[in-house]
Amino acid sequence: MTGSPSRVRVHNFSVSLDGFATGEGQTFEAPFGHAGQRLHEWAFGTRTFRGMFGQPGGGVGVDEAFASSWNRGIGAEIMGRGKFGPHHGPWTDHDWRGWWGDEPPFHTPVFVLTHHPRPPVEMDGGTTFHFVDATPAEALALAREAAGGLDVRIGGGPSTVRDFLTADLVDHLHLVVVPILLGRGVRLWDGQEGVESRFDAEATSSPSGVTHLTLTRRPA
Repeated sequence: MTGSPSRVRVHNFSVSLDGFATGEGQTFEAPFGHAGQRLHEWAFGTRTFRGMFGQPGGGVGVDEAFASSWNRGIGAEIMGRGKFGPHHGPWTDHDWRGWWGDEPPFHTPVFVLTHHPRPPVEMDGGTTFHFVDATPAEALALAREAAGGLDVRIGGGPSTVRDFLTADLVDHLHLVVVPILLGRGVRLWDGQEGVESRFDAEATSSPSGVTHLTLTRRPA
């Protein structure tokens, strides 16, 4: 992606020791299936994540240093349909407006990848969800146009991040390796043999027990 007008970034993306980024059996009550919240417990005490939900305080250590960079310089997000909600197939509930309430934390255009497009949903705080049936490259072109020269964030889930890695469209990948074994769910790394050759890697351990792994695209 040499000469790209903006970078494509992934932030705060948690994976288990056995490579799963979400569990099996997503429902409305369990957005991450049988994994519950175990992949994301490291984040709940950070100032950034508490602030997303209007809560005061929060830690300012290693986890916060990484968590806080998720929104800097971001002009649009791309996410898979499973991140937007637990529904599959044709839309039967057009009243569903995502997991995040009336004011989602994105504050940018968000492009939701789906084989069943629907009209955009405009939310409070500057977030508008656009539902597109598009390849990674096509979705990225739409997001870059909407981002106005700022970076584009790939929000997940694992299948979406994996598709963008397969298309060689990711410039910055921040993973959080969580010391749990899930055994089942959706893996991030399936079909990604050798992907590390495209990136420089840095690892930072946190007192919370997770390891922050940052993969940055090597210069051409």
